[in-house]
Amino acid sequence: MTGYFDRFVAASSSRGTLVVQPRMGFGRVGSMQAGLREVASLDLPVVGTLTIDSYTRVGDHATPLERLAAGEELNGYPIVSHPAATTRAMLDGLYGPGFPVQVRHGTARPIHVFRRLVEVGLDATEGGPVSYCLPYSRIPLADAVRAWAESCRLLAGETEHGHVESFGGCLLGQLCPPSLLVAMTVLEGCFFREHGLRHMSLSYAQGTHPAQDRGALRALRDLAGTYLGDVTWHVVLYTYMGLFPRTPRGATALIEESARLARDSGSERLIVKTVSEAWQIPSVAENVSALRLASAAAAGPAAPATALEAEFYEETLGEARAIIEAVLNADGNTGTALVESFRRGVLDIPYCLHPDNPAAATCVIDDRGALTWGSRGRLPLGGPPRPAGSDRLASDQLYDMLNHVVRQYDDNEYERGWIQPS
Repeated sequence: MTGYFDRFVAASSSRGTLVVQPRMGFGRVGSMQAGLREVASLDLPVVGTLTIDSYTRVGDHATPLERLAAGEELNGYPIVSHPAATTRAMLDGLYGPGFPVQVRHGTARPIHVFRRLVEVGLDATEGGPVSYCLPYSRIPLADAVRAWAESCRLLAGETEHGHVESFGGCLLGQLCPPSLLVAMTVLEGCFFREHGLRHMSLSYAQGTHPAQDRGALRALRDLAGTYLGDVTWHVVLYTYMGLFPRTPRGATALIEESARLARDSGSERLIVKTVSEAWQIPSVAENVSALRLASAAAAGPAAPATALEAEFYEETLGEARAIIEAVLNADGNTGTALVESFRRGVLDIPYCLHPDNPAAATCVIDDRGALTWGSRGRLPLGGPPRPAGSDRLASDQLYDMLNHVVRQYDDNEYERGWIQPS
């Protein structure tokens, strides 16, 4: 029995303090331990992370050790490849009530990762049957749903406080209207609950407009209270998941903005990016610096709500509820309902190329800088139809949308091209 993760976040929240967390992962045991030690030494509420490598994410558990033996580096920690005893020893003296650790993995078929995290004594992870299949895998959605159902039952059965964080609020979040992000993370929460989990977190990715994000996060809380009322949950915000500013000043400003958004929305936890996000895998020092930056920016009282935030709240709440209800009405089994809803177009992720995604819905950035629907496809949202062809984007328009936040935060000389600041 541990439950460190939930208790730590709840205790920090009760003090009005934001928990910050890096996405850090290293292949070598010594490097991973040293990184966790640096994070654990911070004098602020922080959660440690074991981010898993890309080989493990696709079920290749042999190549990681081969690459490490050849002197190469990995982009994460191969938790399945390293013996369980090795990982337990690596965590010894670090993992505990004052320093929870979460496994972040990106795996559409996560059973081996779940088994190993249980073996090493951890109980917190993340992902979801949709959010780690579309667009991060090419396996059929129905296969991912079955794999995640098995994995959730394992975690629920083998741990008393098994915790899964839905990644549903981050689905191509840089080009996805908030209502779909909110609906998806709540639906994955329903899926987790159906398979025995009673501890979870619900994600949301910072978008392009602060008032829209605040309204969406408020809607997420209301809907979670409606559909997940008998489980323990909290909200985790992600610093912007799209193309990141290329200047230190721009990246710093965006990280600080995400921290203030977390504070103002009452989010309990923040996944923090670093100033070097646009051009390299961040170092331990850069992760530590970003955690300090975010924690400092989140200090102070929350900014008052605005009338525009209230408008976005009502819009997101109505659309997200319509999507959730349509999906849950598709079948009594949430996993089956998710698969059927994508087949019918009730769920549709803009610009996602997975074969099981209808790809009829699109998203645009409107004149306010907010994310809104281009084409609604067959989503259950109603609303006036757009003129034929109005949702079609030329490649330069899509490029401009992808770079919208970069242009907002960077200096003019960095608006075009991947220019690394000196």
